Formats: sequence, structure tokens, C-alpha cells
Amino acid sequence: MSLETPLVEKYRPQKFDEIVSQSIAITNLKEFVKSTNIPHLIFTGPAGTGKTSTALIIARHFLKDEEMDTNLLELNASDTVRIDFVRNVLKNFVDQNLVRDGSLKFVILDEADNIPGQVQQALRRIIEKTSNNIKFILLCNYINRIIDPIISRCAVFRFVSLPKEMIIERLKYIAEKEKLNIPSKQSGEFYNQLFFISGGDLRKAINTLQMSVALDLIENLDINEILKISGFLDEKTLNDLVLALQNKDFMKSREIIKSIEILDSRNFIRQIIEILPLVNIIPEKDISLRIFIGEIDYRISQGADEQIQISALLAHIIENIQSKK
Repeated sequence: MSLETPLVEKYRPQKFDEIVSQSIAITNLKEFVKSTNIPHLIFTGPAGTGKTSTALIIARHFLKDEEMDTNLLELNASDTVRIDFVRNVLKNFVDQNLVRDGSLKFVILDEADNIPGQVQQALRRIIEKTSNNIKFILLCNYINRIIDPIISRCAVFRFVSLPKEMIIERLKYIAEKEKLNIPSKQSGEFYNQLFFISGGDLRKAINTLQMSVALDLIENLDINEILKISGFLDEKTLNDLVLALQNKDFMKSREIIKSIEILDSRNFIRQIIEILPLVNIIPEKDISLRIFIGEIDYRISQGADEQIQISALLAHIIENIQSKK
């Protein structure tokens, strides 16, 4: 398999019918693009569900090949879109003359929900003043972070999480096309782990597949190694942690966590949720414990010390385990 082109780009959908498991959004968009008078659009939903691919398909539907460089501005908004950028670069693009009369120009803003509120207000004014030939497509995970004046000027399409079977089917298709020799006895576990690692994000699943190939982990399939390089606990470490929690041994469980060379706290929290049924939590404490896990995840996302938060989580889990009779 050639590693020169990322598999995500090599197998990026080129037509509406190739978008995986978004039938409601795609059916309606097919109708929208029959007219050049389409509204501005917002695509909202989890990562890796086809939002960017769909936006590019729409742009290609209206633009000639030679216009893709001149009439399309594609940006990761969380990195780029600040107030000076909106006032200068974006405004200049919008104001530039079209290559041919009657053609459209597209602005695709990925991660638009990370644009600061003040900048969104400036963006809103540009959207208001643009001609019918300029179309904005905003992509976001959380539409509640987009200000209402922008939402009211756009048609909103919701992209849903991809089901496990659809992600695995796509991974198998890519593996077959790339002639990957995945050991048949381990293939089921391999694809299940790719899905787990991805968290339902097809893009991440494909990238993990490519990483496994690049690091020569496919031929002599080592699923634990794939877990570790993806920031998860390998099977043995996870089993040791389960045993320590079952024995209510806080010091041992903390020692296990400290022994991990690179701890990805958010991936660890996902694994903790998976193992909760194994550690015999007091039934009436289960919901409050899951709420506490959410609080820990939030604190870490806001910059709290990972080791302290993970230690607090382990202590809280042990406190809520049923005593052995």
C-alpha cells in the first residue's frame, strides 16, 4: 500500500451517494443543489460523520475544476478566523470579482463553533452583505455555540453519529482495495478495536488503520500495540486496573496509572466507562458516578491537572464499589 496519499483523502467521498449513513441530510441536499439559489448552510454533528466531504461535494457541483482554486475558500476556523482575518482576508475574497458571470463562490468554515463571539458578529455582518453569488457553509460539532443571527440566515442540516456496522464496512472496503493482509482469526477483534478507538469518528478510524499499516502492525497483528499508540491502555494494563479497583486498592490503581508512559486522559475516561460494569458499582450510585466522570472530563478539558483528576476519579469509583459479602 502506498503511504504517499492519506487514506482519508484517497477514499474521501466524491458524490452524495458515497456519504456514509446520512440519508436524511443528503436526500434534502440533493434537492437544494438543483437550484443555484441555495441558502447559506450549517452542517452540525459529531466529528468524522461526513460534514466536510459533503461541503466539498456541493462546491464541486457548482464550480468548474479551474474555479476550485479561485472560487473556494476552505478554512479551519478555530485556527484562522480572528477579527483581523475576517476584516481583511475573508472580506477581500468575498469582494473579488468572479471568474465568470453567474458562477458562485463558496466559503467553507470548519470548526465554526470555535470562532469567538465577537468574531462571529463580524462574520455575521459579512454574511448579511454578501451577494447571492457568495455561499457560506459552516461546519460545527455544537450548533449552540453559533450565535442566533448566523443560524437564522442559514439552512441547518444535522449529521448523525455513524453506526458501528457502517464504519466497519467502510474499513473493510478500504482494506480490500489496499490489499491489506489482516489475519482472518483476528480481523473481527481488529475492526472492533478500530471502531472503539475512533469513538464513532470514521476519519479517525481510517487514520488509525493507516497508522497501523505505517508501523507494520498489520502483518503480525498486535492489537495491544495499536491501543497503546492510540493513547489507550493495553489489555493487560486495563485488566490489572480492573483487579485493583475490584479489591478497592487505591494505591495499586494509582501506581498503574503512574506507570503509563503517555496517559491520554480523555481516552482513559472512555475506557473507565467501558469497565464500570466489571467492578460491581452500587446500583443506586451508578448515575451519580457517571455524572462525576463527566465533571472530571470537563475539568481536564479546562486545564486541570490530569493526574490529580484521574486520582480523584479512581478514589470515587472505589468509594462506590459494593463490598464483598
